[in-house]
This record gives sequence, C-alpha cells and structure tokens, in this order.
Amino acid sequence: MAENAGQPDHSAARREQLASNLARIRARILEAARAAGRSDQPELIVVTKFHPADDVRVLAELDVTDVGESRDQEASIKAAELASLGLTWHFIGQLQTNKAKSVIRYADVVHSVDRASLVAALAKAVAGEPSRAGRPPLACLVQVNLDPQAESGRGGALPGEVLGLADLIGSSEGLRLAGVMAVAPRGGEPRRAFARLAECSALLRGEHPEATMVSAGMSQDLEEAIEAGATHVRIGTDVLGPRPRVL
Repeated sequence: MAENAGQPDHSAARREQLASNLARIRARILEAARAAGRSDQPELIVVTKFHPADDVRVLAELDVTDVGESRDQEASIKAAELASLGLTWHFIGQLQTNKAKSVIRYADVVHSVDRASLVAALAKAVAGEPSRAGRPPLACLVQVNLDPQAESGRGGALPGEVLGLADLIGSSEGLRLAGVMAVAPRGGEPRRAFARLAECSALLRGEHPEATMVSAGMSQDLEEAIEAGATHVRIGTDVLGPRPRVL
C-alpha cells in the first residue's frame, strides 16, 4: 500500500475539488435565500472537524472566513497552527465545563451553550485567560433542543429555558449573547423544527434585540433552515467530502 494511502490530497486537484464544492454550496445558499424572499444572504460556516489544517488553508484561500469545530483537542491544535489566517473559529459541539478553559483560548463563538453551569465556566475561563485581553467578548449562542419529547439537560436547552439562560449570558462579564443554535431532530420534519427555532429567536430578540444570530441548517436541510430565518448555516461533508480514513 502506498505510504500516503487514505490521506487527503492537497494538490491542485484537491483545491479544485474544494472550490467546486464551495461553489455548489454557495449557490444553494443564494437560491434558498431568494426562494424565501430574503434580501440578505446567510453566512457559511464550514465544519472542518476530522479534516487537516492543510484543507483549512485551502478554504481560506477560497475566501472562507468562518470554520467550525466540535472536538477541542483537534480544534486547539488547528487554531494554533493557522492563527495567521485570521479565521473566525466556531465551537459547535457539546461542551463539557472542564473544557471551557481550553476552548475560550481560540474560539470566537461558542454555539452550544445549554446550561447555567457552562455559562459560569465560560465566564470564569474568559476572566482568567490573559490571551483574551483585547479580544472581543466571547460570542455565545443558546443551543435549543427542538425535539418535542426532549427532557431538560439533554443536549440543548428546552425552549422555555432559553430566556433565562440568555439573561445569564447577557449579564456575564466577558460573554456576549449572540443568538440561538439548533440541530433538527433526527427523523423529524426540519421545516417544523426550524419554525420552533424561529419562534425562540423572535422571543429572544424581544428581550435582547442584539441577539440576532440564528445558527441552523446543515447539508441535508439548509434550505428549510434558511426559509425559517437562519443567519448562519454549518456545512461539512458537502464542502470537504467524507472524513479522511484513519489507518
């Protein structure tokens, strides 16, 4: 077997592949916004987890400015290696409180804030991290669990918990309430799920007008998310392809 079998190809062919995939996704986003009658265009966050730093460099050359990661160990290494690119790093995965200190060193936005203990951990970590001096407050999104059968504390705040959690973020020094995030439940109807998220966002903006970000939609349901008002979509496989095979 060749020494580099299964490893990503960062030749001109790989760049061409990424450019083609990006063009298709950007066209889908634009068409979805037009179909929804929107004059604005949602922002693209390319989810780069499991893919190497070299891929992220190519994406930056192709005018990608926002990247998403969900595993702290992997993300922290990439962010340090690619610090000179000036990317905006989004942490989108479930976050344990004991990882807050690490995540806030590189993340500009945390999408998965779903409980009071995590708000406290993030605020404490930001306050104690010298490298954040001079940086903007950490943008935080309340992750909403859109499963109608969901129980409190299981992968996202319940809709009825959003305002209380938002108030806590908004009153925490070093943090900035940015909006809401959600994933459509598996096996459910994305349009209905994202309609519930739109309701949560509207209620949130009524109390916190500055919290306008709505992070929703992935490769399989970005059209439904954009129809419901998503301001940011998170796309991984349809841009980067399947994750590299580990030998």
